[in-house]
Amino acid sequence: MNRDGARGGSRLWRFVWASGRGRFALIVLALWVVVAAVSLVWTPQPLSSTDGYHAWSGPSLDHWLGRDGTGADMLSWLMAGSWTDLAIVVLTVALAAVLGMLLVAAMVSRARGVAGVAVVAVDALISIPTVLLALVLAVPMGASSAVVVLACGIGYGLNLARIVRPRALLASRSAYVESAVSAGAREGYVLVRHIIPNVISTAVVQLSLSAGTAILAESGLTYLGIGVPSGIPSWGRSLATSVQFITIHPLTVLWPGLVVTVVVVALNIFGDVLRDYGSERIGS
Repeated sequence: MNRDGARGGSRLWRFVWASGRGRFALIVLALWVVVAAVSLVWTPQPLSSTDGYHAWSGPSLDHWLGRDGTGADMLSWLMAGSWTDLAIVVLTVALAAVLGMLLVAAMVSRARGVAGVAVVAVDALISIPTVLLALVLAVPMGASSAVVVLACGIGYGLNLARIVRPRALLASRSAYVESAVSAGAREGYVLVRHIIPNVISTAVVQLSLSAGTAILAESGLTYLGIGVPSGIPSWGRSLATSVQFITIHPLTVLWPGLVVTVVVVALNIFGDVLRDYGSERIGS
């Protein structure tokens, strides 16, 4: 089983790397992870270092991307923010995956009434906008990264369950699942052994696309004042700070906006390549 998994991973790696789009996505995502790791131990300037007399200074040898309008070093804050956004994306995707798979299990359950209630609940909850959910969570929790993770994780988990359910339902009604149930297999065993393997490719693609959306959501919620709090570096925080000065010094908005755009595009491309890989595997 481990050997088959290693071969599958090797095939996936070669497929992604052979594509020009996939190679671009892998390079960008690898740089993101490296920069995030480096920022934990080093940034060009201390994050607390500000200079009000040169708040609008442009790129120089000491400040490669200039200052952010408050006198802080733009590059240092973007590097430190890369770790915050990486943590938010990982936690959001993990929460969405767990919640989504639990909901899928309920939606294809053979227990009387469970599937119907789960489907109705998902259909009802999925209509709640992520922003509204974040506002509700921000009332007791205040502005925090946890609000972004919970709001996005719950919203994306509901979307995942809705998208994966048809495929999971087909798998649950297949001949081999019926045979396993007739032989006395427990529902949990059937789910892990037969249903999840049939939907994992669809789930992975959807989660990779959700990762890019999580970055955009972090930026939007932080701008609204219910995301990453002031003083905590993040790409959304850099945008929220810089956008106040866009008419005075537009360059301050360029760098965080460019970083967000490039990473989100890379994540979306990665999801598209994974979808192509899944389609090719099914076709072969």
